[in-house]
Amino acid sequence: MPSNLFICVRNAKRDGSFGTEPGRTTYLDIPDGEMPNKRHAVSKTEWRKRAVERATRSVDERTGYRLGDALVFVHGYNNGQEVVMARHDLLQRRLREAGYQGAIISFDWPSAESALNYLEDRSDAKATALRLVSDGIALLAHLQEQQDRLKCRIDVHLLGHSTGVYVIREAFSDADDHRRLSLINWSVSQVALIGGDISAKSLSADNAKTDSLVRHSIRVTNYSNPFDSALKLSNAKRVGMAPRVGRVGLPYDASSNCVNVDCGTHWRTLDEADTRAPGAFSHSWHFDDQLFARDLVYTLQGDIDRNSIPTRVRDADGNLQLAAE
Repeated sequence: MPSNLFICVRNAKRDGSFGTEPGRTTYLDIPDGEMPNKRHAVSKTEWRKRAVERATRSVDERTGYRLGDALVFVHGYNNGQEVVMARHDLLQRRLREAGYQGAIISFDWPSAESALNYLEDRSDAKATALRLVSDGIALLAHLQEQQDRLKCRIDVHLLGHSTGVYVIREAFSDADDHRRLSLINWSVSQVALIGGDISAKSLSADNAKTDSLVRHSIRVTNYSNPFDSALKLSNAKRVGMAPRVGRVGLPYDASSNCVNVDCGTHWRTLDEADTRAPGAFSHSWHFDDQLFARDLVYTLQGDIDRNSIPTRVRDADGNLQLAAE
């Protein structure tokens, strides 16, 4: 791809770069090799047009409709824009290699570059979460509402990493309480969670915190890794927190449209020296992993039942494991 689509909700600085505090929503189309800057800003209308062009994978010969996919990536905490861009680039490269033909869009919320900023980052995540729906998902879902005029049917998907999973959960919950958004059909297709930094029990079927997430998506796929050291409860910043879904997996009473894929066995076969993904290896290996990319593409396509995806096997206890085809 010649450039990168971002939705940035960070504050803008005088030099055009972006900071670590909440700011106005800016739609960016960033040339390869450059960092996000205000000079890359385009109008909402133009940005949506470019998103549709990137998302289109084919045209229905019978109806003339554009068919395609848009994957919105939501990064985690303690992520400066250099890390966000590096992960965006790796994700884009690996998914293209695995056959994904749609758009890849990053939702860039204000996050500092310090592990000590966990609580402040989480507060900023909550403060800007609603805009993931109002300025991102709803903007793309609006295309589906006007599909007869615009002649396109774009499936919107989400990939949340670490605290980005919290952003997604809070965005969906807040949108249901928002009068204008509650009148719009902004549902998404596939939601994938990696290194998810929310409590596992919050994904129980009767839990109000994730009710909106489950209702507004076709499928929620949680990729867990029991060796994810970033999510261990002994971390100082996690004192008093419940076990995280990215480490222990979904609870036994999760909704029927949620599925857990245990990546622990696969992760133990990997060599940290082989990855270019920035961050803690056990927490961010996904971005530069071919097997994960293939599994995610199968998931986004939705053509194969979750229990029959070739990159998964059942272990002795009946749990789905990520495994080579």
